This record gives sequence, C-alpha cells and structure tokens, in this order.
Amino acid sequence: MHRVGELEIGVMFWANETAIATIRSVKALGVQCGQLGIPGDYSIGGHTQDWLEGLRMERFSLATVVCAYAGESYADIPTVMRTVGFVPPATRQERIARTKYVADFASQLSVESVGCHVGFVPEDRSLALYGEIVDVVREICDHCAGLNQTFALETGQESPDVLLRFLKDVDCKNLKINFDPANLILYGTGDPLAALDVLAPHIVSVHCKDGDFPPAGQPGALGTERPLGHGSVDIPAFIGKLKEIGYRGILSIEREEPDVEKRDADIRAAVKLLKELRAA
Repeated sequence: MHRVGELEIGVMFWANETAIATIRSVKALGVQCGQLGIPGDYSIGGHTQDWLEGLRMERFSLATVVCAYAGESYADIPTVMRTVGFVPPATRQERIARTKYVADFASQLSVESVGCHVGFVPEDRSLALYGEIVDVVREICDHCAGLNQTFALETGQESPDVLLRFLKDVDCKNLKINFDPANLILYGTGDPLAALDVLAPHIVSVHCKDGDFPPAGQPGALGTERPLGHGSVDIPAFIGKLKEIGYRGILSIEREEPDVEKRDADIRAAVKLLKELRAA
C-alpha cells in the first residue's frame, strides 16, 4: 500500500460492488489515501479479497473504515435524533453487531481505525439513554481493542464539552474522535476552531468539509453543506489550527453532493486548496 505522509490529502468515499473501480475513481481525483465508508445495505461478505487486491494493486491506503446503518436519515435534526447510530432501541443490537463486523473487515484490510456516528448523546447524564450509549460504546471499544484498532466518534451532534465528558465517562483508551468541522456548524453545536482546542488530545482523524449554519427561524433544520472554502468553517484557519495542535494524520475531504460531476469538481478544487494551505 501507499505510505501516507504527514497531512496527506485524501477523500472520504463509499464502498460499492467493484472495489478496484471505486479506488481508481477516487485516485482520479488526485489522492492516494482516504476513508472508506460502508453503507448500511452494503454486503461485505465475499468482497474482502477484492478490497485487499484493489488496495494493493492501486497502492492506495485507508486511514479509517466508517460504518453507517440501514434506516438512518439526516433529513433534519429531529430525524437524526430518532434514526441515527445507537440511539434507536429497536435497531441497537443489530447495529452493534454490524459495527463489530465492519471492524473485523477493517482489520482484515490492516486498517487501524473504525468510525461512525453514534447518534445524539444526551446532555443529561442522568437519563437512562446516556448510560446505555456509554455501555454500547464501551462494548465496541473492547471489540476494536482486541483488533488493535481505535474507535472514532464523529463530531457535530453534541457540543464539544458534552463530547469530551462522554469520552471521559466511557473511559476507554482507544476511544478517539473523527473531527468534522462542518458538522459543528451544520448542527449549530459549536465553533470548529474553539472545539479543536477542547478535543485536540483525542483527535485521530479529520474531515475537511465546509458548510453554513442552520437558517434562522427554522427550528430543527440543519445547515447547508458547501464546497470547501465556500462556507463558514474558515478552512485556512482550520488547517493552521491543525498544524498548531500537532495533528499529523490525513486531511480527508468529504463532499456530500448528489451530483457526481459537481461533487468530483468540488473535490478536485478542494485538493488544490488544501495543497496551497498545507504549504503555507
């Protein structure tokens, strides 16, 4: 596989049926590393060897395998609260098993980090749900520890202070953070630069994503994702802060644009921007 350099630029992308074609399409964007997302309806069985072979042939490296779940929806904040991660009790055990399965798959690919959205962690620690999510994350951390992996929570759905307290309550050394600056803005939960100071010691990976705050007067609405450098994150300051706190991992571009041609064009522009900022 490709040996990843400090602050190397990568892309967050999603698995489909043909591993080598997927990897080649990502490489065509100008990168040789990234984070692989596993959709909730993706059947891993039978594809492990394809991914191993594709990564080897294309000399492509993965920093993280990210787990998503069938039935999740990011339509608005109430829907996220109801459907995402380990919060819904009806799907919790199924999703725990799925996460462990994805961790096993990642281990076979020699990937040392697994991530996901665990769902909205309640601010009130006295709620039963809070303790339930703590227990779930401990269980998954224990599974990942047996595979010499970190388990990374993605930022955004909680304020940085709530997330930091949650990390301390779970109390697992391999529990880390996949820091997404845009999510803090899209959910209206914090300032990305200030959050970096709070969460710095726990960050194992980052998304380079941009967006604007939720519209005023529309309770429950999410903000709008934007091409990198065109939203409210302040990407130059974000990259500068990453350097300041000593982050050395990949800069994984995430662009959730349904139009493939526009998404690819935005990612190529993001690669160019990040190269300039990295060199500054």
